[in-house]
Amino acid sequence: MKKLCTIVAILCLWTSAAIAQSYNQITDNDNFNVTDDEFGIAGRNDSVFKKNKKQEIPRGLKVWTIDERFGDRIEAEPDTLHHMYMNSVLNNGVRGEYSSLGNIGSPRLSRIYIDRNPLDFMFIENFDMFLVQPGQFHFTNTMSPITNLSYNTCGSGDTGEDHFKALFAANVNKKLGFGFKFDYIYGKGYYDNSNTSHFNFTTWVSYLGDRYQAHLLFSTNHQKMAENGGIVNDEYITHPESQTTQFRENEIPVMLNQNWNRHDNQHLFFTQRYNVGFNRKVPMTEDEIKARKFAIESARDNAARKATREGEEPAQPEEPVDTSWMKNEYVPVTSFIHTLNTNLYNRIYEAYETPQLDGSLSYYKNAPFYDNRKLTGDSIYDKTKNFYMKNTFAIALLEGFNKYAKAGLKVFAAHELKHYQMPDLTGDFSKYTEHNFSIGGQLQKTLGKTVHYDAVFESFLIGADAGSFSLDASADLNFPLFGDTVTLASKGFIHSLSPSFFFSHYHSKYLWWDNDISNEFHTRIEGLFTYQKTRTTLRVAYDNLSKYTYLSRSYSNDATYGRYNVITNVNQTSENISVLTLQLAQDFTLGPINWENQVTFQKSSNENILPLPDLNVYTNLYLKFRIARVLDVHLGADMRYFTSYTAPDYSPMMNTFAVQDNGAQNVKIGNFPEVNVYANLFLKHARFFVMMSHINYEMGSRNYFQVPYHPLNERIFRFGVSWNFFN
Repeated sequence: MKKLCTIVAILCLWTSAAIAQSYNQITDNDNFNVTDDEFGIAGRNDSVFKKNKKQEIPRGLKVWTIDERFGDRIEAEPDTLHHMYMNSVLNNGVRGEYSSLGNIGSPRLSRIYIDRNPLDFMFIENFDMFLVQPGQFHFTNTMSPITNLSYNTCGSGDTGEDHFKALFAANVNKKLGFGFKFDYIYGKGYYDNSNTSHFNFTTWVSYLGDRYQAHLLFSTNHQKMAENGGIVNDEYITHPESQTTQFRENEIPVMLNQNWNRHDNQHLFFTQRYNVGFNRKVPMTEDEIKARKFAIESARDNAARKATREGEEPAQPEEPVDTSWMKNEYVPVTSFIHTLNTNLYNRIYEAYETPQLDGSLSYYKNAPFYDNRKLTGDSIYDKTKNFYMKNTFAIALLEGFNKYAKAGLKVFAAHELKHYQMPDLTGDFSKYTEHNFSIGGQLQKTLGKTVHYDAVFESFLIGADAGSFSLDASADLNFPLFGDTVTLASKGFIHSLSPSFFFSHYHSKYLWWDNDISNEFHTRIEGLFTYQKTRTTLRVAYDNLSKYTYLSRSYSNDATYGRYNVITNVNQTSENISVLTLQLAQDFTLGPINWENQVTFQKSSNENILPLPDLNVYTNLYLKFRIARVLDVHLGADMRYFTSYTAPDYSPMMNTFAVQDNGAQNVKIGNFPEVNVYANLFLKHARFFVMMSHINYEMGSRNYFQVPYHPLNERIFRFGVSWNFFN
């Protein structure tokens, strides 16, 4: 309670002061003017000094992502947007589309199948809230250095969550930019043995010359998660009145103690290109004109001050010669591209003890596969390593250098090196090394406003994945309709690729397999309709999967002792599985009232192998208004809901999700709305919010699970702030 009162008091004082300051600046323009005497320069009549002596710092931030294969730049929105900021801190996603273990930084799985992104090192694919892949990272170009500090918190010192991020970005000049980011998550956990601790440091450099361009991205991550295996009995949550003993959240019995998953991984991504082309004159952009004018004004003021200090008469200002604001543009015709992607993963599953069940019940179904003399009793120390390096070389004939170049063409060759280590029967390491050589090409049109398309084909010729191939294609058509633009987009792929290496080989103390796994054959076609005037987006997708490979988890259940004979297996089905997805996003505005909705319908042809909820619903109703003309406020409530289904279980030993394989004992979850109320605010360069999440946790069925045996946190007060500094 003391923490809550302190936060509210600080927030109120800071907001009041900031509003007053901003309002004064708006209503009193004379505050921007200073006299010559304030500079200690009496009697000067120079027009330069009659201007505002405090030059406004130019503010501008452009961000982009890059294609992981070719390093092509793709425009993106910065992470400084006010809208929905309060939900960006939640582990279950901005629109509640993820199933999570509850605590911040814990593994999560998208319930929207077409949004899932499987990775070869499967143990990290469920940490996409914290780990950012090179293709999603935002490179920056700033008109002045920018620092962003973000912090959000909830709960007490014993059970709360804290998330701190610091980002700095700057440009040495218009070509060379750099920055770094710190990201720290610490969730103590509202349930026993569920704490998380993640630390990330990332640095980047970009150079955008006319002929030579390069992007460098390096990150290192340390992650630690306590594993509790879920609560012993769901009725502690769903029917607490049926229990002889009443427990608080952190007192509810859980399956595992002194069990952890630890990750240490480093990533280096480097892409470079050399362009061959010609020069031509083109108009400057608005940002470039603004920056140029600022540079001219700064140079004049500096020259005037220098002349004054030396007792000379300042030179009269001259207008720029080029009043049309034109610039030289280098038009590349051909590019030679090299991209290096390197990842080093270390994952440890560590346990100091096995649950002490009844003498006839064993938690693990299998007997130990190896006996490491360094371990005592039931201790576990399963260490898995993966080193990955990929070099891609490409030659590109670029579009747009003349009116006949309607599309760009690239050809490329790539080499992959993959090295794996995991325990052998003696507790030492088994080692596996794979090489792959592939070739491919891309046909792409990105310029213009009406039609765009992109198609990439890659074929693996030599190595462990020889015979595999992938074809990815997308296109969009944009045309005017009733004063706005309609976008019809489509994309799809045909993939014949090997699933994660760890479906074929995985060694640990209680799980062990060496399988002969065939390539998965996966096709998808997806369409997108967008009409901004009515704020409507319709998304339709159809997937077909052959040789689908997945993990399953089985166990027996005892009402007193919980789960026993626990095992996780690899399965590859011989039948075809199809998934139909329909997603509608529709927003409405009536005066200050805003209502935003996203409804997703999914249907899997085999719910036992690929379970999905039929409906996922997100709805957000809020008032949008402004206080004192400077404080933007979104005040409202939102809800996330999904229908009941046999949701994937979570396997601590594999640090990922697995299909339930318990027959009649399979657990269904869902059909419970989770409601948050919030005030989301924006003032000058700061975003901040206050929120009461899961306000309805005591209402209805109390079946607030997104993963079997892992209940969501109860009602929590949350606070967060994100502040930009320009210097």
